[in-house]
This record gives sequence, C-alpha cells and structure tokens, in this order.
Amino acid sequence: MAKKVIVDQKSDIIESLSEFSRFKNIDRAALMKVLEEIFRAMIRKKYGSDENFNIIVNVEKGDLEAFRERKIVSDLNVVDESRQIPLSEALKLDKDYKIGEEVAEKINFLEFGRRHISSAKQLLSQKISEMEKLLVLNYYKELIGEIIVGEVYQVWRNEILVKHEDNELYLPKSEQIPKDKFKKGEMVRALVLDAYLKNGSPRIILSRTSPIFLERLFEKEVPEILDGTVAIRKIVREPGERAKVAVESFDDRVDPVGACVGIRGTRIHGIMKELRNESIDVIHYTNIPQLYIQRALSPAKISNIEINEKKKAAIVYVKQDQISLAIGKGGQNVKLASKLTGYDIDVYTETVSEEVEDDVELDEFKDEIQESIIEELKKIGCDTARSVLQLSIEEIEKRTNLNQETIQNVLRILKQELED
Repeated sequence: MAKKVIVDQKSDIIESLSEFSRFKNIDRAALMKVLEEIFRAMIRKKYGSDENFNIIVNVEKGDLEAFRERKIVSDLNVVDESRQIPLSEALKLDKDYKIGEEVAEKINFLEFGRRHISSAKQLLSQKISEMEKLLVLNYYKELIGEIIVGEVYQVWRNEILVKHEDNELYLPKSEQIPKDKFKKGEMVRALVLDAYLKNGSPRIILSRTSPIFLERLFEKEVPEILDGTVAIRKIVREPGERAKVAVESFDDRVDPVGACVGIRGTRIHGIMKELRNESIDVIHYTNIPQLYIQRALSPAKISNIEINEKKKAAIVYVKQDQISLAIGKGGQNVKLASKLTGYDIDVYTETVSEEVEDDVELDEFKDEIQESIIEELKKIGCDTARSVLQLSIEEIEKRTNLNQETIQNVLRILKQELED
C-alpha cells in the first residue's frame, strides 16, 4: 500500500539541545543515538509506546524529525488508536487516503510542553557528561604504560593533582619518589599507571616509582632500545635510591651497557637527574646464573658463588673489604640483585679456609692468548679467568665462534695461571 506523509509544523527543540555537540568532543553517531533515546522516552511518556514511531536525527543541521505511523481502518474497526487511524480522520489530512494505507504523521515536539522539554534537556546534559567521562577514561586507558608531561595544579598531603590536556590526573604519595618536591605550576613527568571510574568520574593514577617509568625513560634516551637492537630484560628499583637494569644486545657489534650509559655517561645522567639522582647499575644480561649473580652484585667483586638450583638460592663469598659494597646501604644492593636474578642471595665474608685465590682479568693473558679470542670471550660476558673456567667447553663453543681445540688451549692456560 502507498504511504503518504503529512508534514506538521517544524520543531526547533533539537536546535537548542544539539548545542551540546558544538562544544563537546562527542562522537556524532553516539550523540545521535543519545538524542534518539531521549526523544523516544518523551514519546513513551506521551503516547505509551514508541514502537510505531520513526525518529530521524541530524546533529549537523540541528534538526530532528519524528513520525508516528498508523494504519487506516474504518471508523467502526478502530481497536488501537496508537496504531490505527479512522478513515474519517485520515480524510481530513488528505482526501485521497483509502482504508489499508498507512499515514506517517510528523510529531510537533513543541506540543510536549515546557516540562517535558526541560526534562529532556536535563537528561541530555547528564548523558553528555557521562559520555565525556567515558571518553576521558578510554583515552587514558590507551595511555597506560606511557609517559605524560603535565602541570602541577594542586599539592596535597597524600597526592598531587596534575593537569594534562585540561584533565585532572593524580600522583599519589606512594607513587612519588621520596625526594620529589613539586610546587604548583611546575611541570612533572610521570607514567600513566591506571585509569578507572570512581563515583562515576574517571580517576587517572600516575607513577614515578614504577619500573616501567624507568624503562620508558631509557627508551627515550637510548635509540638502540627504541629500534630493538638493545633490549631491557628486567628492571628492579628502590625509587630515588638505586636501580638495576639488565640489558642485552641482539647485535654483536653493539655493547648494550655502553649504549645505555652513553659517552661519558651522557645518556644515563639525564635519566638519573629525572629520578632525583637515583643510582642506576646497568648490567649485561646472561643466562649463566653464576655470572649473572656476579654482575648483579656490582660494584662488589665476588670471590666465589655456590648455587642451589632447586631452592633458587645462592651463597656468595666476598673479601672483607667488599662486604659493604655487596650488601649495600640498608641491604639495597643484595636485595635488588636477588630480585633481578630471581635467586635468594646470601652474602658472606671469606674465611681463611674458604678463601679463593684472586681472579685475573683476561686482558692479562694477551701474551699467551690471541686478542681476537679474548674479545670473543668478552662478548659472552667473560671478563676474567674464573668466569671462563665456570663454563663447560660445550657451552663456550655454543656461545662463541671458537672451536674445541682453541677452547681447550685457553682453559689450560687459565688453569695453569690460577694454580701457580
């Protein structure tokens, strides 16, 4: 059957309501959906149902059209006035209407009255506010794990309020470096740690103590990390005091520690300054437990290590003058080394019976071992005679370009030197 449309007076209610879309960063499609929901609610209040109403929203033009569709029936067969229109009434609209056809009547929203319009505006304002909060929340959820720079807006006892792109972010006391002292108006760099709703409003949490914050700082300062040549394997921190960073290189020509430190420490000094002069030990990662633990306890020099793989524990022996370096201030060094390596480390001073002879740097063997062989051993983290002797021939052969005969000769020379 043909469907004819009778156009009523144009409503301008949508023009006043759509003003929200001009000033808010709201997706047009989402706004249209909200507007349709609001007007359907108005229709249900007035007509009892919105099932036979068709609503068209044009936010860009600031226009809305709503049509009620009813089927023409004879005057004596009207059962449901919301869905049916008597023929006599339809003929008043258009003398050509016939029974069985449908009439689409445009709804004039001005007839809803001020109370309904005011209620709609209020509901729209509420919906827009909720949508804006979700937009902010989702925006910062995408930034979790990334660094932002904001302005200190308020300094409170337990947290700092930071302004970022006109949004309020929070830096709790627990996520501040102990030496942090910020004033209103200062710029602060921090990691987006979490984003969630609290009492219906987005709460964005920042952190300067997270290991990820330090990782991102390294990425910004060290191009080799950003391009994937050097990788950070693990970071452990005592914020503001000390950190240990295990790194490895995927290119034999690139020294991972040197890349992170930079020429004369230029790269790492900038990071340390941002972290309130936090001491940072950059360690060459290795999957050899003895060597990894030895490096993790830097700057202390280790005499001997006993490892219990089953218990993931290690007993480390050092000379008397190295004990304070190995343990560190308040036990920081050994505690961070344990976290970095995954081994429960105990440090002991050597006794006379336990004392192990001094180690010898590989460079001391240049008269007996070719320099190219020494450099090959250094590439796998072996800088001393004992670090080489801790490895099996098979392990050295696997990790270097040296053949078994060469390796056997090197081990013989090293053993002879240490036994003399």
